[in-house]
Amino acid sequence: MKQTSAFRDRTLARLIQKKIRELAPQDSVKLCHVCGTHEWTITHSGIRSLLPKSISLIAGPGCPVCVVPAREIDEAVWLTMNGVTVVTFGDMYKDPGSEMSLEDAKSRGGDVRVVYSVRDAVAMARKEPKRDFVFFARGFETTTPMNALEIPRCQENLSFLVSHRLIPPAMEFLAKLDDLNIDGFIAPGHVSTIIGARPYRKFPEEYGMPTVIAGFEPLDVLMTVYMLLRQIRSGRPRLENEYARAVTHDGNVRAQEAISKVFDVVNDAWRGLGVIPASALQLKEEFSRQDARQRYDIEVGPGRDLYPGCCCHLVIIGKITPNECPLFMKACTPETPKGACMVSSEGTCRIWTHEEGLSSLEGSYSRLP
Repeated sequence: MKQTSAFRDRTLARLIQKKIRELAPQDSVKLCHVCGTHEWTITHSGIRSLLPKSISLIAGPGCPVCVVPAREIDEAVWLTMNGVTVVTFGDMYKDPGSEMSLEDAKSRGGDVRVVYSVRDAVAMARKEPKRDFVFFARGFETTTPMNALEIPRCQENLSFLVSHRLIPPAMEFLAKLDDLNIDGFIAPGHVSTIIGARPYRKFPEEYGMPTVIAGFEPLDVLMTVYMLLRQIRSGRPRLENEYARAVTHDGNVRAQEAISKVFDVVNDAWRGLGVIPASALQLKEEFSRQDARQRYDIEVGPGRDLYPGCCCHLVIIGKITPNECPLFMKACTPETPKGACMVSSEGTCRIWTHEEGLSSLEGSYSRLP
């Protein structure tokens, strides 16, 4: 706690804020993060209110629940409605599919169980060997290694519905959008502990995009903004690592090896964004026995990613803020989510609902602990 408190010091926050104001240009600057935890820190600590009005912090597709296409949720629903026990993390329970969520499927008789880790799914399958289990394996590079370790040794009655996505290809997708006009990337710390700093080198080298890997405390974010502005001012984009206390250049090599042993990289769709090249994982052929898609004759349609009027696809890439969606806190609430961004604690819309009167836009130093 003492170490954490050092990253929430008000005096240091004011000092960094002063440095940011000295570097802030007159023209608008748009900095994009790609992590739900960063959005939580930015919003709940009132970081936006501490910055000059010319600096915008926008949220990219950094919520692993938000980017799962409806079709893959439809597959999970199909499985449980056809006698298979679907095991999932709690934040996937209400994620909307084309017609229903897993919560809806459970209310109609499906066997859906919420767990804290893949090991819980393994334990369930061992305890009930005559029942078929499918673990809905969603997430970015952060959660993938645990599944990669369990898949080669799991028992016969457990298979995996894989919905893993990769962050750097999504960042590249954003960098190529002509009308988004990003000036710098705040790279996600959690993912970077696994993949390291190396994969982000392409952004300054190929796209001229200032890029800084950031931690999750308020001062981490403020310092990252300062580092990006310093790069923009100098005109020399590069990759910097603010989160050096946790992220190395090469990352967790053993975790990377576990992933590459079990998964192949493929093109695949992200909710509301379409297909992003080399942005997803699928099980290698040698693990087809553990692949739920090959084990069961799943029959679902192409999927409907968006509820009528929902603007999740625009919130996910930072083109609009949650309160610009016509459904926000009207038809779409945490209790009745119509869009995926309202489901998870990492979803931008869900995060904004916790700010009374959207005060993240009007915070003060008192918001820093």
